[in-house]
This record gives sequence, C-alpha cells and structure tokens, in this order.
Amino acid sequence: MVKKKEDSPKVRELKHQARRKSIKQGIFNSAKVSFGDYYISPFAIAINMSNSLIAFLGSISGLLGSLTQFFSSRLIEKHSRKKIILISVFLEALMWLPLITIAILFYNGILIDVLPLFFLISFSIYIILANMGNPAWFSWMGDIVDENYRGRWFSKRNLINGFVSMVLAISAAFFLSYFKGNDWTMFGFIILFSLALIARLISWTAFKQQYEPKIKLVKSDYFSIWAFLKQAPKNNFGRFTIFRACLGFTTAISSPLLAIHLLRNLKFSYSTFMIVILAGAVFSILVLQLWGKFADRYGNYRVMGITCVLIPMIPILWVLSPSPIYLILIPSFVSGVSWAGFNLASGNFIYDNVTPQKRGLAISYYNMLIGFGVFFGAGLGAILIKYLTTSLVESIFIIFIIGSVARMIVVFFGLTKVKEIKKTGRFDSSKALKNIIFKHGKQILREEAHEIMSIKKYIYSK
Repeated sequence: MVKKKEDSPKVRELKHQARRKSIKQGIFNSAKVSFGDYYISPFAIAINMSNSLIAFLGSISGLLGSLTQFFSSRLIEKHSRKKIILISVFLEALMWLPLITIAILFYNGILIDVLPLFFLISFSIYIILANMGNPAWFSWMGDIVDENYRGRWFSKRNLINGFVSMVLAISAAFFLSYFKGNDWTMFGFIILFSLALIARLISWTAFKQQYEPKIKLVKSDYFSIWAFLKQAPKNNFGRFTIFRACLGFTTAISSPLLAIHLLRNLKFSYSTFMIVILAGAVFSILVLQLWGKFADRYGNYRVMGITCVLIPMIPILWVLSPSPIYLILIPSFVSGVSWAGFNLASGNFIYDNVTPQKRGLAISYYNMLIGFGVFFGAGLGAILIKYLTTSLVESIFIIFIIGSVARMIVVFFGLTKVKEIKKTGRFDSSKALKNIIFKHGKQILREEAHEIMSIKKYIYSK
C-alpha cells in the first residue's frame, strides 16, 4: 500500500474543481436518466412486451451489469480511469439510437413481432456499456472527496441530481401523456430518447474536463474473486457484500413488477405513473442532507440499521390501495426516505472499509454479487408472474408479499453480522433526533434550497 501524502494547495484546488465538475456531470447524467432510463419499462409495455419479459429486464440488468464490472475492474491496471469512463460513456450514449430505431419501426408497423427481441438485445448492450466505467468512477470519486465529509458531499450531489431528475422526469411524463392522447406515443419516446442521448454526451464532455488524481497499483493490491469469496465471511466488508447481495435478491423479486402494477393493473397515465414513482425522489431530496449529517456523526451502519426497519415494508405498502394519493403519501414516502439513507450510507460504508488501491476491484466484486442477487431475484419474480395464478387475489399481490417477507429475513440475519469500523459520536436516539432533525433541520432546508437554486453555476462552470 502506498503511504498517503498530504495534498499540495494546487492539488487541493484541482480536486475542488473536480468535485464541481462531478456535480455538473451528474446533472446531465440525471437528465439522461429522466428522459431515458425511467422510461425503459413504459417503452417495453408500449411495444407490447409480455409481463414476464418486462420482469426479465431487471434480471438482465443485474446479471450483465455485474459481470461487466467484474471484467472492467481490471482495466484500471492498464488504463487511466478517465480514459475508461470516457469510452464507456460515449458508447453508452450512442446506444439510444437503436431504441429510437425500434420506436420508429413500431410506429410504422415494421417487424413488430421481432421488436421485443431487438429491444432486449439493445437494452443488454446498453447495460454493459453503462456499467463498464463504474469501478473506475467509484475509485476516482474516492480520491477527490475527503473522507471527513463524504456523507455531506455525496448527499449534496445526490440532492442536486435528484431535484433535476425529478423535475425533468415529471415534465417528460406530461409530455409523453400529451403525445399518447394524440396517438403519437412512439414520437414521444423518440424525442425523449433523443434528449437522453444529448444529455449523456454533455455529461461526457464534463468528464473530459475533470481532474483525475494519479493512482499507483501494485501486484499485492490484486485479489481474485475466489479469494474474496473465501474470505468474505471472515471480514466486515465481505459480510456486508453478502448482506447486500441477499437484499438485492429479495428487492428484485417485486421491484421490476411495479411498473406493470401501475401501468397495466391500475391503468395509470404516464404522468400519474411518473408522479407516483418520483414522489419518492422528492422525499429523498428532503432527507438527504439529514442522512448525510447523521452518517458523518453517528456512522453509516447506524443509518443502515434505521432504514432497514422500513425497507421490508415497502412492497406490501404498494398493493394496499390503488389511490394515487395514498401511493404518493405512504409507499413513496417510506421508499424515498429509507432508500435515500440506505444507499448513501452503503456507498460510504465501502469507502470506510476498503483501501483506495483496492476500491476499483472491491466495488466490482461487490456489484457483481449484488447483480447476481438481482438476476436471480428478478428471474424468480418473472417466473412467479407467469405461473403463479389464484382466483382470490391478483398474483402480483402475492409476489409483493413474498418480497416483503424475504426482505425481513435478510435484514434480520444479515445486517447483524456487520459492524461500524470508524469512530463515531455516541448515539442517543432522543438526542440524535433532536440535534439532527430539529436543531439542524431548518438550516439544512435552507442549504438545500440554496444548492438547488445554484444548479446554474454547475451547468455553466468551465
């Protein structure tokens, strides 16, 4: 391991500028997600893919994404992280062109029977390219964000990205609903996917301008997947990875079916569907800074422990009522608040447990195991939605209940095997809530409003 040196003033300034560029890049990546990724399942439904194939999309995403990161993590040994990301992001952006072509063919009634297969192949290649640069990006970000304020900085970045994503995705939903009302649904998808392509190319230019610290890897920093799996039950990061893989499995049982439930079963419009889905993003935006401060003070494990009380409840909450108001105020709220804290804390937990030289490799193994969990979980969901039939209730209701129970079991047995390793403040539940929520709540809301209002400075930063 290379001994960490104190950064010079010049390097500190370069890292500061790199963090600003990262926020700008994140804004345009969020635009790509809002115009494109959010509408993958609705597009699949629009071109008449079956329920089981739509559920299978989540399975493909988990498997191909994780395998890609497993192989691409070794690229860091031979190429700069910046070069890896620039190539993967550029090719990823171009993959919106086949999806645009599918929409054009469907509108004109050409090759309709084979378009679902064409879509499946195109989506698979997109997932491979979208995940190719993830280990390099994770390693890169760990080198430009100081460990003392990771929670606050990533919560700030996620806040800005989440706000942009929410506004653009809801705007896109109303836009698409208007086109659907005029029987121009495919034209709506063509325009949205074109905007996704443009947004991703702009984020690519932001990566080109971002400073990359040098990283020196030696042979001793490499460890095989088999060595990792063998040691996983014996170390904290390994046990955490096993827990996350199992949670990914249980989450994927029901999560790919939510779009089917809202669009096909409840027959929501695109605008109502996206408002319900993105209500969770609104709630996550409101609590991100709170979770960030909480994690910096009391530790990431404490955040995961609190949020894991709520996460198992989410699937059941989605099927208790068809009312959009209920869906926004209850399951979207619980989902947004809990997953915002859990995802922030789990990402920072990896930085705490893995040395900089091993992060790229560790995150690839971590994501690979989660990906396998998602693959088998979504595959189980696809099988259940196809073959599970009952005259009493919709089969999707039973699948969501199965998903909740499975999450409870994983949380109960998995999270207790993990521990916090960094020094944290003494946790007193009543004082913690008072200090974080009531003492800092108003200040955080003001900071959030300021960050949101300052989005323009990140977009136009040089």
